[in-house]
Amino acid sequence: MASLTIATRGSKLALWQANHIKDRLEARHPGLSVELLVIKTTGDKILDVPLAKIGGKGLFVKEIEEALLDRRADLAVHSMKDVPVELPAGLVVGIHPEREQPTDTLLSAKFASLADLPRGARVGTSSLRRTTQLRALRPDLDITDLRGNVDTRLRKLMEGQFDAIVMATAGLRRLGLSAPHMSELGPPDFLPAVAQGALGIEYRQDDADTAAALAFLDHPATHTCVAAERGFLTGLDGGCQVPIAGHATLAGDTVRLTGFVASLDGKTVVRQETAGPAARAFELGLALADTVLTAGGAEILDQVYGQNGQ
Repeated sequence: MASLTIATRGSKLALWQANHIKDRLEARHPGLSVELLVIKTTGDKILDVPLAKIGGKGLFVKEIEEALLDRRADLAVHSMKDVPVELPAGLVVGIHPEREQPTDTLLSAKFASLADLPRGARVGTSSLRRTTQLRALRPDLDITDLRGNVDTRLRKLMEGQFDAIVMATAGLRRLGLSAPHMSELGPPDFLPAVAQGALGIEYRQDDADTAAALAFLDHPATHTCVAAERGFLTGLDGGCQVPIAGHATLAGDTVRLTGFVASLDGKTVVRQETAGPAARAFELGLALADTVLTAGGAEILDQVYGQNGQ
């Protein structure tokens, strides 16, 4: 194998992720040449509409997966929280490098923390999951949709369009970005998106050479936790644009998983926890989804999908 092509989105963060994998592959396999194929996805093209209103799943991966299937590319590097639970026939996400911090971060030019924000403060986020949890913690805030890449979001914050914004900690760390005030929002009070902070490498199922070249990148603990969280998402038939959160941790051979579904106003929350053997992580997630649905999650999701026209 003399060369590989990575399909990637063109955002700064996507390019960082693709180049990170390129560098590791070339370091591990002397003589291997890795190229990037930059692709604009549907989610990149529609910037003036809240993601939840666009509808559908796979807004950031469909065109990239098409490049894998028609062999323009050999692999793709994804933020796993963007990847639908159902993959196109013939493709597999078989590799998960070690996960970055899965939490969210509140960034502000003036205010040190969520508690310090004044009543009515304007907070920007593009995520219904973040919105519902913010509303549950601070129902007095004015939470407004914020789209665009990480640089655009930070610029809008520093221009004073928002009192604070919420972004994934992993992206900020990977790009070395910061604001005058940063405070982490994490478990147990603020749950991340399923597989947040984790990368996934997708390739053709029948491409044994690429799978073998990538195998050294897989991090077993990350793989297990992502499997549990995506099992939960699968059981809810959920996408990344509904107020669903899932967070797994691994201790020895035991996975602990917390699952969360909330109404859009943050007033109705169903939260459940479970634990079980690492070898059955995905099944554990499926079972927790059943528990959440039975406990009221089904009614919440029906309402959310109805309001967003999905």
